[in-house]
Amino acid sequence: MNALQRIREFAAKRDPGERCALCATALEGRHAHVVEATIGKLLCVCIGCATVFDHPTGKFRRVRDRVARLAGFRMENDEWQSLGIPVGLAFFQKRSARGDVVAFYPSPLGAVESSVPADAWESMLRKDAAVESMEADVEALLVRRAEGLIVPIDKCYELIGLIRREWRGFSGGDEIWPAVDRFFEGLA
Repeated sequence: MNALQRIREFAAKRDPGERCALCATALEGRHAHVVEATIGKLLCVCIGCATVFDHPTGKFRRVRDRVARLAGFRMENDEWQSLGIPVGLAFFQKRSARGDVVAFYPSPLGAVESSVPADAWESMLRKDAAVESMEADVEALLVRRAEGLIVPIDKCYELIGLIRREWRGFSGGDEIWPAVDRFFEGLA
């Protein structure tokens, strides 16, 4: 048996399924996530490992399933422009390790990070008291200028992945914004 045949046999035996980042258990299609808070890394985990991190502090923090629509939340043009975000869609995340708030907005290449001025964040907090309840590292304020939601951080990255997958040409193509609309409808 030559080396190439051995590699093919090894590859054929290898389990291609996704595994828990903490214990290596095979994961189901829908699985839990935790965030490594010090670096903001999102990890796919089994439900057993996720339950170990059910507390709001520590190195690893469980991502919950809470979605809260903010009924009166709306960003005016001048407020949005003060953020310097070139598209009408972004998510805002409090980071416990650095004690700041950052914005991420989608691009065809993935999420673009942007700093959030303290006064702009304070303005968002005044728009809806529920924004203050947002859990650092694991939840985000997801904003389309006419609406705001508090969502699990993994949903934000799912949206970024959707945009990357669906983007066509310079402007995104005809299907990108209907796909984003369907994503927002699915959050309900």
